[in-house]
Amino acid sequence: MTGRSVAFRALQHRNFRIFISGFAVSLIGTWIQSVALSWLIYRLTHSPFLQGLTTLCTHIPILLLSPVAGLAADRFPRHRIILITQTIFLAHASVLAFLTLTNRVNVGQIMSLAVVLGLANTFDIPARQSLMILLTSKEDLLGAISLNSVAFNVARTLGPSLGGVLVAVFGEGLCFSINAVSFLAVLASLLLLKMPAAAPREKHEGEEGMAAGARYAWANTAIRNPLALCGIMTLTNAPPLVLAPFIADGLFHQGSTGLGILLAAFGLGATLGVARLASMTSSDGMLKVAGRGALLYGLALLAYALAPDFWMVAAASFVAGYAYFRQNAANNALVQSIVAERFRGRVMSFYTMMAVGMLPIGSFFTGWAADRSSPRPVLAFAAVIATAAGAAFIYYTRSMDAKECSV
Repeated sequence: MTGRSVAFRALQHRNFRIFISGFAVSLIGTWIQSVALSWLIYRLTHSPFLQGLTTLCTHIPILLLSPVAGLAADRFPRHRIILITQTIFLAHASVLAFLTLTNRVNVGQIMSLAVVLGLANTFDIPARQSLMILLTSKEDLLGAISLNSVAFNVARTLGPSLGGVLVAVFGEGLCFSINAVSFLAVLASLLLLKMPAAAPREKHEGEEGMAAGARYAWANTAIRNPLALCGIMTLTNAPPLVLAPFIADGLFHQGSTGLGILLAAFGLGATLGVARLASMTSSDGMLKVAGRGALLYGLALLAYALAPDFWMVAAASFVAGYAYFRQNAANNALVQSIVAERFRGRVMSFYTMMAVGMLPIGSFFTGWAADRSSPRPVLAFAAVIATAAGAAFIYYTRSMDAKECSV
């Protein structure tokens, strides 16, 4: 069986087809809103610090509460958790649209809504990641993870491009309204799923709490090392996200359209990176993929920081997206392929902490440092950290035995 047929074999599962279709629509709306919100904060404040603080408010609940959410995903129906969180997302986008369209929006409201969004995301992400195996099978899990990443990054390509144009022509309020409507597709897909009856949950002595999940993840090198790399890479991904409006408009005077181009280039590169990953027939060699992706991302980010021309920055953003999400998806596949089912929710909550929850720390310090210097040195510093992490990961995994490397 070819790599391509293995990748798309996950689509043979009815539940996965319905799930991925609904989320693909919603993800485009999410990325349209992301561009609009970034531009709205930039327009209202012109402050890198407040841009970073908004990201902090969105993601700090994930950093602090993910273990609780992971425990919930192991103890309660994941499908029901996702229905609740997606309904909250719809309400969040609707309120943001109303406030913006009626010219009542202010920074305090944006920060408060960002916390609500973060709380919902805290419970949504580990439940959604853990649901994947119930929508497909153990054999098709790698293909499902890869196709889910492809859908995410296709949306990341289309959404920012559309968002940049829509903000320039119609303003941010319409973008928030489009995102609210897009969540109807998610809710419809979730209601159409035919979930299997939940099997009685077996209790294992000493394995029931959050601490047990942490001990399990820490003791397993093939889980611990990818999680650590994922966390470092998330920290270094904060500067290009937070500072994108200041690069696009502040340095190169390209406006919201330029911001959309930079984010779309990153998303297009990411789509190609995870699409190539989807053609792999197993998780063998994923450690090497993750390490090389991290190293390439660091080098691309350095080019992003130093490029003297806007289109050179866009090209560097494309390569950075390819490399960043290639290592991110490889780390996800590594962890999901070996985690014991009884720990899946808790371990995926640790993955969520590393892949998403570390972003507020990076965002806060990005805004703080950029306010005191300028975007380029901050980006260059992040590039050095990412390059060093990738090189160290590659060196370390060379000494691991074959069983650990192939997980």
